[in-house]
Order: sequence, then structure tokens, then C-alpha cells
Amino acid sequence: MTDTTFIDAPVESAKNMRSVVIAGSIGTIIEWYDFLIYATTAALVFGKLFFPTENPLLGTLAALGSYAVGFIARPVGGLLFGHIGDRIGRKSMLMVTMMIMGLATFAIGLLPTYASIGIAAPILLVLLRIIQGIGLGGEWGGAALIVLEHSPASRRGFYGSLVQVGFPLGMVLSTLTISSVAKLESSEFLSWGWRIPFLLSSVLFVVGAYIRARVAESPVFEHMQKTKDVAERPFVEAMTEGRASFLTAVGLKLSEVSWVYILTVFIVVYATTQLQLSKELILNCVLLGAALEMITIPMFGWLSDKVGRRPLYIWGAIFSLIFPFPMFWMLNTKIPFLVGLTIVIGMNLGHALMFAPEATYFPELFKGRVRCTGASFGFQVSAAIGGGLAPVLATVLLGYFGGTAGVSIMLILFALITLFSALRARETYMDKLV
Repeated sequence: MTDTTFIDAPVESAKNMRSVVIAGSIGTIIEWYDFLIYATTAALVFGKLFFPTENPLLGTLAALGSYAVGFIARPVGGLLFGHIGDRIGRKSMLMVTMMIMGLATFAIGLLPTYASIGIAAPILLVLLRIIQGIGLGGEWGGAALIVLEHSPASRRGFYGSLVQVGFPLGMVLSTLTISSVAKLESSEFLSWGWRIPFLLSSVLFVVGAYIRARVAESPVFEHMQKTKDVAERPFVEAMTEGRASFLTAVGLKLSEVSWVYILTVFIVVYATTQLQLSKELILNCVLLGAALEMITIPMFGWLSDKVGRRPLYIWGAIFSLIFPFPMFWMLNTKIPFLVGLTIVIGMNLGHALMFAPEATYFPELFKGRVRCTGASFGFQVSAAIGGGLAPVLATVLLGYFGGTAGVSIMLILFALITLFSALRARETYMDKLV
């Protein structure tokens, strides 16, 4: 095996770095827009249109289950496209993943409901959701690596965090779109209004495809090809030599991903059904939290270049241990200011603080030969557990306990796993990429 060392290159001009960052981020904006409009619509619409039942809780649970299926598919995408990224190149996977996600989302917007085609409707919805999940599962790793492997060492955390900004940007776009159509009469929204955000994704895809077609391949991967240091079996190597790094990545992500989807999916359902708050209020609160994340994520990314990646996870995990019970106490007041403050604080300290360094930290944990596979698979396995199952499990716990105590305990347990992983993780911010 030949060591691949990439010395941080001042040859990348500021203009080139801007192009690379935009190319990496545009895909994540589109992917998260597509993924999040499904999540929000699952909470507000799909239980009624695709999973009709006399019990509203069961309908909501079925809709959130179809949402969770996309998360279960994400590790498959991370593994499949991670292999492509390590064997063929980082750039080669970027266009494919965005196309898969975009087409699946557009097709959901055209899908007939249960009233029109019966049981075929939820089956097709779940299949398209699986395709969405596979696309997103591969997208993140390619976007993160194409930016990371172009970046100078002293600014890897900051540039990597700009990829993560795709999440709140996608959330803002999806929330604005959903909020706009949610103002329609209820019958119009349920009839055709909910389809508009899905169909609009085609516009974003065309823009993203044009930008990504112009990005250069990662210089790290090009060097690996020249030195014949490309892994033959990236997954096997990542799960043997890089097993500790893989488990670290899974543990680090678990708390923040559960937090953000509890805040943006479960609480949308809880606040509108249990607390009888308006969906406009909750969506506006989520929008405000996401808008602030567009500032705090780059700020935390910059901070990770100064103090390291680990401290941000330790601080975030400690916050996540303390805040779950106060979060629901504040929500249950039904006071709009406190509801908004709760969601904003939770998103920016329970999520952004740890989410910001991920696109840099996770790949840094792995050698270049298996970086795409190891980082993508670790990220997506944890996302499937914390993001896919957390809202569903929270809904079950809410029904079982008749209150939110079980949800708070679940968040605390996830935070303990992340804190343990952070305390055992190695620091990487001073390392060279190898």
C-alpha cells in the first residue's frame, strides 16, 4: 500500500474555492430540500391521503413510517456511492445522486392518492421514498469530500461547514414553499397544493446539474490514481482497518440528527395535533431556526479550525443532556415566543453545534483510500437510527406514556452515546489528509 499525502495547496485560488464550495453545496441544498419537503408533508398530509385510517394517530404513524424508510435506505446509498467515490472518483457520484433524488421527488408530486388507485398509492410512495433515501445517502459524502480535499488545512472546518449549510438552506426553501401552499384552503392544500413543492424541485435540479458539471475532480483522488493507491475493496478496508473510526462517526452523529428531526418532524406533529397550535406558527419557528443556522453553522465550522472538532461535540452533547425536559416544558406553555425560542435554541445548540464540523471531521477520521465509503456509511447509518427512527419512536413513546417524558429520556440516551464517542474520539484538525 502506498501512502497518499496531500499537502494543503495554496494553488487553489479564492475563485476556485468558491466554485468548489458552490458545487458541493448546491447539491446538498437540493437534496435536503427534496428530503425535507417529504418530511414536512408526511407530518401534515400523507397520513390522510396515502394511509387513511379511522385512528389519526395510526395514520400519522404510518406516514412517519414511510418517512423513516427513506432513512433506512440512506446507508445503502452511502455504501453504494461511497464505493464509487473511492473507486472511480468523487465527482462521478455527484451528478448521479442529485439526478436520482430529483427525479424521485418530482415523481412523488405526480403520484395519485389512495382514493384514486388504492393500495398501489402507498406502495409507490414508499418505493419513491426508498429511491430518495438512496440518492441522499450517496450525495453527502461526495459533496463533503470534493470540498474538503480542495481546502487548505487551516480552513478545512470552515469550508466543510459550508457544505452543511445546504441543510438549513434546503430547509428554508422547503419551509417557505410549504408555508406558502399551506395558506391555501384546507381542501385545496390536500387536493393539489401539497404537490407544488415536489414539482418545483425540477427547477433546482437543472440549476444544480449545470453548476456541478463544471467542478473539477478532487486533487486527492487524482493523486491516488497517479500513485495507484485506489482501494480494491473500500468497504472491507473501512470496516477492518477503519472500524474504530466508523463506530466513532456513528456515535458522534446520533444525538444531533435525532435532535433536528425531533424538532422539525415530531414537534410539527405534536404541536399541531396535541397542543392545537397552528401549523403556520410551527413552520415559521422552524424557518427562523434554520435561518439562524445559516449563520451559526459557518461560525461553528470556523471555530473548529481554532479549537478542534471534538470540543464542539462535547459541548453539544452536554447541552443535549440538559435541554430535553425544559424543551417540552417551554413548548407546552403554548406561548408563541417561548415556542419559537425553544425551536431556535434546540436547532442551533442541539444540532448546528455538532452538525457544522461533520463534513470535515468524519472524512478526516479515514484514510483517503476509504474516506468516501467510511465517512458516508458512518454518517448514514447513524442518520437512519437517529433521524429515521427517532420521530417514529417518539410518536410511540408519546402514545405509551401519555406525555413527552419518554421522548426526553430518549434524547438524553442519544446524547450520552454522543458524549461517550466524543470523549474517546481522536482530534484531527491539525492532521494532514492521507
